Amino acid sequence: MTLTTTFCDLSNLIKVGQKLNEGKTKQIFELVDQPGQVLVQSKDQITAGNAVRKDQMEGKAAIANKTTSCVFKLLQESGVKTAFVKQHSDTAFIAAHCEMIPIEWVCRRIATGSFLKRNPGVKEGYRFSPLKMEMFFKDDANNDPQWSEEQILAANFNLAGLSIGKCEVDIMSRSTVAIFEILERAWATQDCTLVDMKIEFGVNVKTQEIVLADVIDNDSWRLWPSGDRSQQKDKQVYRDLKEVTPEAMQMVKRNFEWVAERVQLLHESQTNGRVVVLMGSTSDMAHCEKIKKACTSYGIPCILRVTSAHKGPDETLRIKAEYEGDGVPTVFVAVAGRSNGLGPVMSGNTVYPVINCPPLTPDWGAQDVWSSLRMPSGLGCSTILSPDASAQFAAQIFGLTNHLVWCKLRASMLNTWVSLKLADKKLQAYYNDFSFSF
Repeated sequence: MTLTTTFCDLSNLIKVGQKLNEGKTKQIFELVDQPGQVLVQSKDQITAGNAVRKDQMEGKAAIANKTTSCVFKLLQESGVKTAFVKQHSDTAFIAAHCEMIPIEWVCRRIATGSFLKRNPGVKEGYRFSPLKMEMFFKDDANNDPQWSEEQILAANFNLAGLSIGKCEVDIMSRSTVAIFEILERAWATQDCTLVDMKIEFGVNVKTQEIVLADVIDNDSWRLWPSGDRSQQKDKQVYRDLKEVTPEAMQMVKRNFEWVAERVQLLHESQTNGRVVVLMGSTSDMAHCEKIKKACTSYGIPCILRVTSAHKGPDETLRIKAEYEGDGVPTVFVAVAGRSNGLGPVMSGNTVYPVINCPPLTPDWGAQDVWSSLRMPSGLGCSTILSPDASAQFAAQIFGLTNHLVWCKLRASMLNTWVSLKLADKKLQAYYNDFSFSF
């Protein structure tokens, strides 16, 4: 039976079909008019110890939905593939329909909680570098036992037509680390330590892609402001309650609200910056447009200017001073072929980074590049031939202080790794099929 759920905003009118699943804190409904998508409806229930303890916390659904929506938007804007589509209401969001892989991926930066019980002798606060990864099979009856990679492979999971093999496990493992590091970097801007986190993946029923799914809210992690456990703002506060009283539940709710408010700030850049591309001639415009497009993909403003250090050095230095004078962090990219005086002149007259990105031609490119590589002493001008790579290098400079740029770089690195992994899987499958045919 199909029913129509009406929200205050009539533009959000959707037809909700049958309930597909229900967990301790959420319900999943099919969307009649949107095949391949579902409605994830949060509940006001809060639980601990596989629901050994459970209570109603008025307003929790809205808080959890707000937190999850903000986190997934941040990850998507960074470039991480998720099931999240959009926030639909105060208590629900729309997501791609996925068949869930029944494994919780837990990533830890600091040793605490259950890890200490399972690993006696490890001191609380021990810092994992690299991150510590653990996997748990979702089985409430057996308290979600810890599994090894070998057990996951032996389970022979097949979801939405995708067999979960070594390639898929490697992708989820690598993705978990990247997702943790992105959120860790973001929370650091609020002087808040991401101690550990659990996430789940699903297989998109339409695309058969593995994507981050389920939710990431205050049930999913430990957060310690200023790295101080006594200030913890996550669900551990509820777990630690000796007695559940109205006053205690209000304290838990305030902590959840604190996180929901702060998580919105993770979308705000604490620093700004720009790339200024200086070209010696408009004949280099196509080359410079590639740099600008790549900068835009990292969220970095890019300005194109025309100036020649040979023919108008005074104007070149005036333009330089224009961008030094407003205090906005700037990376200059010098685009000049033949004899490149633009990069060296800029590098010798500014403390801002300067990148040479000469547009080489087939006839004289081998000779021309030396004017960019062979710098006078005292100049720190780098040379990068690819327009995309020069923009990436500028992004890496800004990523040192701008977490949003850093997050995009981190997600890009993950996506490159995943694409190579999938390409190798496809190639091996081709050769296996080819060999079998003989």
